[in-house]
Amino acid sequence: MRQEVVQILRSNEEYKKYIREQPYWYRKLTRNPRSIHEFDLSSKEYYKKTIPHKVAGFSQQLQMASMMINMFQAMREND
Repeated sequence: MRQEVVQILRSNEEYKKYIREQPYWYRKLTRNPRSIHEFDLSSKEYYKKTIPHKVAGFSQQLQMASMMINMFQAMREND
């Protein structure tokens, strides 16, 4: 494997963990070092760090907060 790719993998703990869990990426990067961008996208998708995942997480937190506020308001009205 090329030294540049090895340095990129060593610089990020998530990359190390991902390549251990998905060893086919080791073979793929050895054969085609230019697929490092695909590897990056795949690891972000695997760890749910893409923008759609972040938006969904934020939306879920917002819904939970809204539900809690509604619950507190309902409790106040009952008192």
